[in-house]
Amino acid sequence: MAKKKGSVVYKCSNCSYTQPAWLGRCPECGEWNSLEECILDPNAARSVSKPDGTSAQAKPVPMSAVQLQPDSRISTGNEEFDRVLGGGATKRSAILIGGEPGIGKSTLLLQVSAALLAGGTVLYVSGEESAGQIKGRALRLGLNVGSMEILCTARLEDILAALDSISPDVIMIDSIQTVYSAEAGLVPGTVSQLKYCGNELISWVKERESVLFMTAHVTKDGTIAGPKSLEHMVDTVLSFERTSDEVRFLRAQKNRFGSVDELGLFEMDKTGLKSVADPSALFITRRESATPAGVACASVFEGSRIFIVEIQALTVPSKTSVNRVYSEKIDSARVSRVAAVLEKRLGIKFSDQDLYVNVAGGAKLSESAIDAALAAALYSARTDLPLPEKSVVIGEISLAGEVRPVTKQRQRVKAARELGFSKCIAPEKDEGAESVSSVKELIKALFASRQSAPLSQKKRTSP
Repeated sequence: MAKKKGSVVYKCSNCSYTQPAWLGRCPECGEWNSLEECILDPNAARSVSKPDGTSAQAKPVPMSAVQLQPDSRISTGNEEFDRVLGGGATKRSAILIGGEPGIGKSTLLLQVSAALLAGGTVLYVSGEESAGQIKGRALRLGLNVGSMEILCTARLEDILAALDSISPDVIMIDSIQTVYSAEAGLVPGTVSQLKYCGNELISWVKERESVLFMTAHVTKDGTIAGPKSLEHMVDTVLSFERTSDEVRFLRAQKNRFGSVDELGLFEMDKTGLKSVADPSALFITRRESATPAGVACASVFEGSRIFIVEIQALTVPSKTSVNRVYSEKIDSARVSRVAAVLEKRLGIKFSDQDLYVNVAGGAKLSESAIDAALAAALYSARTDLPLPEKSVVIGEISLAGEVRPVTKQRQRVKAARELGFSKCIAPEKDEGAESVSSVKELIKALFASRQSAPLSQKKRTSP
């Protein structure tokens, strides 16, 4: 018997409203030119069933009857990846990984797939590459993926049929933007497609002891392309960032089963992504000569690890009547605020200078503990006086010019000492640290022996 042909309808890509005729404006949400032609395929409609094939109505249960699952996490075989996930991937969860093209999302999924094959069945779904291309990459990386199931399709119904047939422990979707269903339209990547396909895949995983990994494209602004509702639907949202051709950062923007403060560091080479053995080596410039002016080191707490990062500052006379701040790795508003505090409390002028601020290694810094190091770098760049060798600065700066305490100061000082820093400036007195309470004391502790004249008598750089 021939299959019944589906009827053609027009569905809004923004709110999924459907009607039989095309309109320029959606009657439901008011969006213009959002109605797209799609086919209601009766053979594609399905409901997520339980593993035993039954489909029972969900009913509430008492919280006292709920049993915990202590062994619900599985290791991905990558120490840095497990760290960002909070100790490994959680069963019955969906993980979304976003990053720019070529950053290594597919490579990471393939390496994780190879590591997880020993513990269960892995289904790798690719809507962008052929099976031959994926196998060729696996051979180049030296991965043993002979027992991995691979499916090269973008049709949601084919993916769900394979899931029901194989019942894999781990599902890799590369990428979710390529998956489409006739129920949500004929064009992949639309808002309606991402909502519908993402919900179907996540619903399947929630009913089984499986883990779902999905990659996603990003926009020019660095955010994951598509609707924000896709990020709300998944349990974990990870962001891949690139600082150079080799170094990658992996951060958690959302994590229901762990902290979002952890940072994963990877290096890309011919064998794929590898965990960075010495993270501090990425952020501190190894010099044979003396440290130049405008450079200060700060102790930064990222998740459960402490890094020593190098903040670099440069001041040049402004060519216009309004000074400008160029800073990508540190918020430009923070740079302007710290410079204003120095100008008010110390009398050194920054308002006629263009400020350039950078972080060695390309790490983005947002915590307030870097304020004191930023102030030291700006003062050093403005006066052309370098900081003492092997010195690290810790502390938050208030608008009143106070150096305020920060969390985990003792651990920060200890980490700096272990890395060979002999001079530590901190807001609170601690073993191995010199305490200061204001920016005046901070500058005096760092530059008193290097100033040839009092600060008020120093000549300002002429434009």
